Amino acid sequence: MSDTPPNDDEFADLFSKLPTPRTQAPSSGGAASVPPSRRAAREAAAAANAASETPPSPQSAPIAAPISARAADETADPRPETAAAAPPAPASPEAEAVPVHQQVDALFSGDSHSDRGRGKSHDRDRRKSRIAGWVIFGVILAILGGIVGGGFYVWNTYEDKIRAFMGWEEPKDYEDGIAEGDATVTIVTGDTGSTISTSLFQAGVTKTDTAFYDYLIKTGQNPDFQPGVYTLKQKMSSAAALKALEDPSSRRENTAQLPEGLTMGSTLTRLADGTGIPLADLQSAVADPSQYGVSATTLEGWLFPATYTFDPGRTAQQVIKTLVDRTVASLDKAGVPTDQRERILTVASIIQREARFTADFYKVSRVIENRLDPNNEETHGLLQMDSTAQYGYNEINKGTASSSAEALANDNPWNTYLHPGLPIGPIANPGDLAIDAAMHPADGPWLYFVTVNLDTGETIFSTTYAEHEKAVAQWQQWCAANDSADC
Repeated sequence: MSDTPPNDDEFADLFSKLPTPRTQAPSSGGAASVPPSRRAAREAAAAANAASETPPSPQSAPIAAPISARAADETADPRPETAAAAPPAPASPEAEAVPVHQQVDALFSGDSHSDRGRGKSHDRDRRKSRIAGWVIFGVILAILGGIVGGGFYVWNTYEDKIRAFMGWEEPKDYEDGIAEGDATVTIVTGDTGSTISTSLFQAGVTKTDTAFYDYLIKTGQNPDFQPGVYTLKQKMSSAAALKALEDPSSRRENTAQLPEGLTMGSTLTRLADGTGIPLADLQSAVADPSQYGVSATTLEGWLFPATYTFDPGRTAQQVIKTLVDRTVASLDKAGVPTDQRERILTVASIIQREARFTADFYKVSRVIENRLDPNNEETHGLLQMDSTAQYGYNEINKGTASSSAEALANDNPWNTYLHPGLPIGPIANPGDLAIDAAMHPADGPWLYFVTVNLDTGETIFSTTYAEHEKAVAQWQQWCAANDSADC
């Protein structure tokens, strides 16, 4: 007879049918053994606990005993292997420690472990946030750029006034001892301290346009300057420049300095001052252009600008012939046909009076050709150059950029506001650059130009009259902000 009654445990058959727990080790035969009953299971569990139990540590707290046999029975685990203390479950990947550098990267990249598993909407939100950040950054840069650009404009436009107001003005004069290099300065009959001050500055002798004149006023001097050509040094103090101009050894004998753009009348005055030849003799020498091979009615434009030193005893006719021959040589070098010499000199003379920079010479030449086109409906062949109107009214040496109302209205052959086409002849003596520009105008559609800054010579070229009006307003604004006699 079996030790265990068949009806001892009503759940025996059920326990025998339960699957083997996954944590239970298989038997050597590969099949798991199942206790036949709950009693057998309790006995097996008790035996396993007794075998694996170790004495508690003295520091360990005593384990409370079950309060009843039924409680002990209910708390017992039927699986022997669970009676031992189970090792702690491994932490999930999300719970693992993250290196600090990865946390920092996640902070700036907009990603973190807490963000994982979220939907695509979160990614779109982060992208929108980054885009918004870049837009704000761009706006800030644009504002800063506008402030910096505006500051540069204000400084470049009103630097002298800002310096004067803040007391930051630079010295107007060079210090003694800096003088270097040679410079040539011409004093003509009628020059004053003010005009000589400008000539010294343009030659690179003094630091500013008014330095020499201010020095004369400050020291109360009114020297009697002798006309002629003087050799000085660059970067001289005003005191040193005055001493050199008063030194007879600085004056070059029989020398005349003729800059580009002088009229024939101004040229003859300088020749007389530099060579000592009477002005009346020189005026008689130019009366008949044919004796120099020129078919024009006057020698205006034919007296080439340069610095000349003549041998003592040269006559007025010999001096004039030297200048005319130099003009012919320049025309031939530029490839000007003989029958086109007068026309090219006329165009070149206008360019010489209107332009200041090399590139502008060729653009002004193009404007002239474009405006002379009889088919141009905007100009109707009218050149409308202030320099020609000023020449015809005898105010070309006045020194202003704009013409007087009287000059514009005066009916003379040089007034291109009233008469279409070129004037009847040159208005000044052009140099090599102007002659070359007359022969090779730049490519462009321009019909207008205006110098908007008379100090720097900045010139704006326009194609339409509306564009030109805007440029004229800019020039007027500059004149209003600057006390310039050239306006």
